[in-house]
Amino acid sequence: MDQFSVPCAVFRGGTSRGLFFNANDLPQDEKIIQKIFLHGIDAYNPSQINGLGSGTSHSSKVVVVGPPSVQGAEIDYTFFQIGIGEEIVDDSGTCGNLMAAVGAYAIDQKLVLPSENDYSIIKAYNTNIGKIIRLKVPMENGEVKTTGDYAMAGLKLPGAKHQVEILSPGGGKLGETLPLGEKTSMSIDQEQVEFSVVDIVNPFVYVSTESLNIAADDLFSDLSTHTDLLGQLESIRCEASYQSGLTKTKDLARQTPAIPKIALISPPHSYVTASGKKIEKEEIDITARMVSMGKFHRTFAGSGLYNLAGSVLLANTIPHQLSSVNPTNEEQIIRIGHPDGIAEVRVQLTADAKDIAYVGLDRTARKIMSGDLYIPIEN
Repeated sequence: MDQFSVPCAVFRGGTSRGLFFNANDLPQDEKIIQKIFLHGIDAYNPSQINGLGSGTSHSSKVVVVGPPSVQGAEIDYTFFQIGIGEEIVDDSGTCGNLMAAVGAYAIDQKLVLPSENDYSIIKAYNTNIGKIIRLKVPMENGEVKTTGDYAMAGLKLPGAKHQVEILSPGGGKLGETLPLGEKTSMSIDQEQVEFSVVDIVNPFVYVSTESLNIAADDLFSDLSTHTDLLGQLESIRCEASYQSGLTKTKDLARQTPAIPKIALISPPHSYVTASGKKIEKEEIDITARMVSMGKFHRTFAGSGLYNLAGSVLLANTIPHQLSSVNPTNEEQIIRIGHPDGIAEVRVQLTADAKDIAYVGLDRTARKIMSGDLYIPIEN
């Protein structure tokens, strides 16, 4: 037989979908592991027709869950962003949406014991960012509950609520929440463009629509008419990567598209979502559209929701200046308007108001399938 198989499951968490592997089922050889990921998703073709991806950044993902390596955690997990038409296996960042499915997978694989209560509380160590994630997994009759009445933007049908909380989420990749201060700038077409680099969960770069001459009302329109926009955003992203020390050169930043990610943001304004729902500006605190792996994201990455909510509370950052939020010393709900609706993120500042104590997000998750994943044997 010219293929071998490995146990695999497909889970959706939030608005992302990925392949989940038990670390105990994977071989020791890192090169073979990478081939499993590349073939499993089919990084080789832009359509990903020869694997289980679907040609989008939010479905070109892999998660490996295994025994804990740090005190206080019950499991470890590592996230990988897989290339689309490129042989990329990138573990430099993490996924805020698939976090919601990690606990469900761990229970499914008997890596942790399920609770007999309505929720199982699981502490998972995310190796990508070196943080412990607290997962509250809904249960019913000793099994993970899937159905429920919690509705989230980006999905038509409601589900059972999974709660995700990240303690002390700043500085996991760059050492500081604001590695370049509240904001910095670069020259584009002989104009200085300001941007903020914020390292909460994943490093993100924020630039205002106004600074790139994009009308706020056009943020969720077909931006293909702005032919140079993606190029400008990529230039800013690479500059931010270099200035923050994430990569040693701007060229290396282009070779690592997973992080930092970049988003266009604007003050709250009324708009119509991709699914046709009218959002009034009074319902949101900030509007945002992000780029992931070189393309505008269909909704908004979970890690970006955590990051942007935290950024809104950090004084003098661009998100803070554009939002309608007055920071307090108590937990606040930040309402983020994105292309397919509103996401509400729980966030609290540290006592000195200089950093983020924790961020939390409610998601739904579902096991889609499990079985044997077949991988071609290469000569």
